Amino acid sequence: MVLEGSSEALCPPPSLELRPSCNKSPPGSCSTPHDGLFTGDKEPIKYGELMVLGHNGSLANGDKGRRRSRLALYKRPKANGVKPDVIHNVSTPLVSKVRGHIIIIQSSTVLNTIGRSTENMIDFVVTDTAGSSTSGGGGQGQGAGPGCVARGQGQGAVGEGGGGGGQSVQSTISRYACRIMCERSAPYTARIYAAGFDSSKNIFLGERAAKWRTSDGLMDGLTTNGVLVMHPAGEFVSEPAPGVWREISVCGNVFALRETRSAQQRGTLVENESNTLQDGSLIDLCGATLLWRTPSGLRRTPTLKQLETLRQELNAARPQCPVGFNTLAFPSLARREIVDKKQPWVYVNCGHVHGYHNWGYRKDKGHNVGPGGTAPASTGERECPMCRRVGPYVPLWLGCEGGLYLDAGPPTHAFCPCGHVCSEKTVAGWSQIPLPHGTHAFHAACPFCGTWLTGEHGHIKLIFQGPVD
Repeated sequence: MVLEGSSEALCPPPSLELRPSCNKSPPGSCSTPHDGLFTGDKEPIKYGELMVLGHNGSLANGDKGRRRSRLALYKRPKANGVKPDVIHNVSTPLVSKVRGHIIIIQSSTVLNTIGRSTENMIDFVVTDTAGSSTSGGGGQGQGAGPGCVARGQGQGAVGEGGGGGGQSVQSTISRYACRIMCERSAPYTARIYAAGFDSSKNIFLGERAAKWRTSDGLMDGLTTNGVLVMHPAGEFVSEPAPGVWREISVCGNVFALRETRSAQQRGTLVENESNTLQDGSLIDLCGATLLWRTPSGLRRTPTLKQLETLRQELNAARPQCPVGFNTLAFPSLARREIVDKKQPWVYVNCGHVHGYHNWGYRKDKGHNVGPGGTAPASTGERECPMCRRVGPYVPLWLGCEGGLYLDAGPPTHAFCPCGHVCSEKTVAGWSQIPLPHGTHAFHAACPFCGTWLTGEHGHIKLIFQGPVD
């Protein structure tokens, strides 16, 4: 571990290989079931899956190689994990006239590294997820909640320039953000640690990062903007309830949050909590939030095929616009970014589902309402013709990332104000989870697009009208 700006330097032996074991394979071949992990008919062992919140099934430009919205972690043929074992005092050329340390490393686990860098040692390339000002499909009249701000832009979060293969120079995600170590034997426990190994096979912490020596003589530290983890208070699927956000150190110790994301003073050590991931654990990298799902948890969520079946069942019921009496239909999952002329729209303050129409704007001050009560589709709020409640009017989109669901129930509810549709249990669960935002703020958000939730509950029950015949 090389600590810039510190008199301590920790370097692994030059002959020790600390990189992921698949470095000689093409990028994107790590942790996937088709990379020759096992021969014969034996089913590869899956540790779990990571999915980035705010992406409804895939990145905006498509999933490519190691840069994707979802990654499955599988058991490798050989261990490539590392851990501190024996410490020797030696001289180091990195810091003149200062005693440093070499840590002898013992492999025992499977290592997966996550970060913004596109270098080969990174298994999962993660980029900043902006707070959405539109819902996942992107269409007319899709306004975000009041005060919606891009994630990672709050005061107190330090941006990193350079590296990362053309990423934003203002990115607040570390190039080598964190690493997940998975046991190779049952129960295949997965643990998370802050920071990751760079191309020199060192763990590098910047000059502004918090760092210290532990009571047993090891060096520990925090990344510049921190790696936050929240484990669910109960079972994520059966009793969804948020836990407490904590910060994870380089050595995997658990701390209370700092006053701000980049403060140099670490929080209080929380000795009765661990860095072991469980189904529903959330990992925040200050710019992107990841969800960890275990194989047992994923078995209780809908597959893409099941989601398509639910979509077809919704359309088979022939929902109609209660005003225009035209039949509505959810578009194909493959066309989830294009507003279809038959697409259902909803008044998010009441839940009444209609077809699209360009009327019903309130003549409030500041709205340029034209003849017949019409106005540009991107301005103003609408009055529901069924109940006269006024509020946002947005298209409905099915949540396409099954791993974000808490069950495979029917899609009867939608998040407010973005209009992403999923099961009642899913909207109720995510509506009570505070996600980090900026320096030290937290706000519930739609897991499919990242839009801040609004309204009393953050979601609404959809009211469809069946066919009149």
